[in-house]
Amino acid sequence: MKHVVAAASVLLLALSAAADAQPKAPGKISTEGLDMQAARARMMTRRGRMVAYTKRWDLSALPHYRPRRKITGTIRLAGSNYITDGPLGAYWAAAFARFQPGARIAWDMRTAFAAVPALAFKASDIGIGRKVTFAELELFERYANHDPVEVTIATGSYDVPGWNPGFGIVVNADNPISKITMDQLDGIFGAERSGGWEGTSWRPQYARGPEKNIRTWGQLGLTGAWADKPIHVYGLNLRYHQATEMSDKILRGSDKWNEQLRVYANYVSKDGKLERGLNDDLAADKYGIAYIAAPTTTLTRDRAVPHLKILKLARTAAGPYVPYTLETLHDRSYPLFDEIYAYADRTPGKPLDPKVVEFLRFMVSQEGQREVMRDGKYLPLTAEVARAQMAKLDALEKPSTEGAARGRSGGGAHQ
Repeated sequence: MKHVVAAASVLLLALSAAADAQPKAPGKISTEGLDMQAARARMMTRRGRMVAYTKRWDLSALPHYRPRRKITGTIRLAGSNYITDGPLGAYWAAAFARFQPGARIAWDMRTAFAAVPALAFKASDIGIGRKVTFAELELFERYANHDPVEVTIATGSYDVPGWNPGFGIVVNADNPISKITMDQLDGIFGAERSGGWEGTSWRPQYARGPEKNIRTWGQLGLTGAWADKPIHVYGLNLRYHQATEMSDKILRGSDKWNEQLRVYANYVSKDGKLERGLNDDLAADKYGIAYIAAPTTTLTRDRAVPHLKILKLARTAAGPYVPYTLETLHDRSYPLFDEIYAYADRTPGKPLDPKVVEFLRFMVSQEGQREVMRDGKYLPLTAEVARAQMAKLDALEKPSTEGAARGRSGGGAHQ
């Protein structure tokens, strides 16, 4: 009898272990995603405290913040956690209070996914995050029947993962190629398509045929043993917003990727750290190419990327071919820089809320960008970009005669 009980116990343990090893049944939610969120939060909190860049940019040509009215009351902000994972949010609030002591800034910064939906549901006055996605924009349009106001408030970082870093085009160090164009990236990472998205409007004119596909290194001009070798394409899981951003930047918003794309995603290792594996796999693949955010570092920033190099990038074959550097991201001459945006809700025909305008004008001003530089992760705006944002905000303070924008009658998908 003891043998039967023991055998039964062993069988139950084996079945339990086997069950743990099986994929979760449809409809059941795994806690692994929450484990990843916890690991991510720990990492971002540590990273948020650091000052990555001590370079002092010349901000003297940026417009000053000069209040046009005294405001009172609370300005509610929702969106990207990176604003408050580090001290930037507190820096902005304290500096703004010196000009507008009657205003209070209320932060609810948990995820960029909330930036625009919070506006749609009247839960915030300003949303901050990366570029609005198709789904977020369509949600806003259907509730508001117009588009949100978009203002660029900082340039993405050079090499701080999370803080909207630029994208580098990376290959194995043994690859003789040294430069590439945006059109060539479309040929490498993309496939034939019938059109592409611009916001929530479908553009058939963005179509292209399979003859523009680039699938061997010889098509990029490499000769000898490289000429007929296939290009192995690496990227991020298509559910990630980085993949959507790269589709918008190089695939004309088509989401039509190379049929052999190898995708990667974050996961939690046994020691509780976030892992991805893309960099190491690419370093071992002589014929690989990838787009990598913050390409000068690994995901954890604790060791250099091994055996990889970043290509110079040009908008067209006429050049110039620009290297990936701190300076070329700041001045935006490198084509795949990233940005961080503020979004607001303005009813067509009416001026934007004065409280919102004042804080937006402050953020893009010389005084607001000084706090970006002090925080040392995002890069401050150039004078040209800051002036353009100020001009946009000036126009938004005035009543307009525009009608309701696309929304329900526009080019959005029917979902």
